[in-house]
Amino acid sequence: MKKIRVVVVDDSALVRSLLAEIINRQKDMECVGTANDPLVAREMIRELDPDVITLDIEMPRMDGIDFLGRLMRLRPMPVVMVSTLTERGAEITMKALELGAVDFVAKPRIGVASGLSELSDQIVEKVRIAASAHVRRAPALPTAATQAAPGAAGARAPVAAIGRVSTEKLICIGASTGGTEAIKEILTNLPADSPGIVITQHMPPGFTTSFAARLNSLCQIAVQEAVNGERILPGHAYIAPGGKQFRVGRSGANYVAQVEDGELVNRHKPSVEVLFKSVASVVGRNAYGVMLTGMGNDGAKAMREMKDAGSYNFVQDEASCIVFGMPREAILHGAADEVLPLTAIAPALIAKLSSATDRYRV
Repeated sequence: MKKIRVVVVDDSALVRSLLAEIINRQKDMECVGTANDPLVAREMIRELDPDVITLDIEMPRMDGIDFLGRLMRLRPMPVVMVSTLTERGAEITMKALELGAVDFVAKPRIGVASGLSELSDQIVEKVRIAASAHVRRAPALPTAATQAAPGAAGARAPVAAIGRVSTEKLICIGASTGGTEAIKEILTNLPADSPGIVITQHMPPGFTTSFAARLNSLCQIAVQEAVNGERILPGHAYIAPGGKQFRVGRSGANYVAQVEDGELVNRHKPSVEVLFKSVASVVGRNAYGVMLTGMGNDGAKAMREMKDAGSYNFVQDEASCIVFGMPREAILHGAADEVLPLTAIAPALIAKLSSATDRYRV
């Protein structure tokens, strides 16, 4: 069996040693090299041609973000970031995912040795997923000419309004590995008068606040973490807080967020299954489901329950997924009404919401 070849890049000798030990304990992977900074890593990658690298964010000479940006433009490959569980660490991690990192591991601020050992299963799972991920080349850095051009800052043109839509409508999105950028693609292409949107993205505590803030700065809709008991409003998107379960409930005529510290479901908290199951029960035929890139089968059965309750479901196609696991399972469960490339999902949602048959359907 061909082993997954991993290079570990971290300025801490202790972390390098621990990660190498965790990787080498696995029958299907080996650490073929370690580097204490990106400049050493660059030569090591050329020489060893690894399948995956783990990359620390904060390092001397060249930080991990700068190195990642150059790597994904010149030699795209699967990267798992090793982040710190701080507000700044979370913001930088979101930037790393935007640049093309497949996933990240949040290392503890204290007790690194015991903390990384406790995370060993998560670390090797993320390395395995990264080894099979569809990695894409990062865009070239802007030139002086493109920076001077209109719209060079990356601002998007306003999305045309949908028009009057029943407040009973609700869009429900589930995602995992690769999902942060997929969710951004959809939300930035939805207008301010969209129905309420509820989202579960597999993410640990401490990172969803930065994720929501980043999206809120880019979208015409308002984006925030879900708060228990808060009304779910049109023109707003609500993201499941990391480490919490998120459901949709009702209070009279209104949808409300139900956020609690529940049990793991399908090994996840938040779990797509939990959110989709509540939508099937509470929203029924007024729901629009969206299953995006991710490993595993979380949410597939519940998405079929949504369809059986009358929802209309979109599933991301294999070619545009970083990891096709969750979308594949949703398709196999018969949950998909349409299987589309990522860039086609937001326009298809708008078209469906704008159609004469769907606009006022309650």
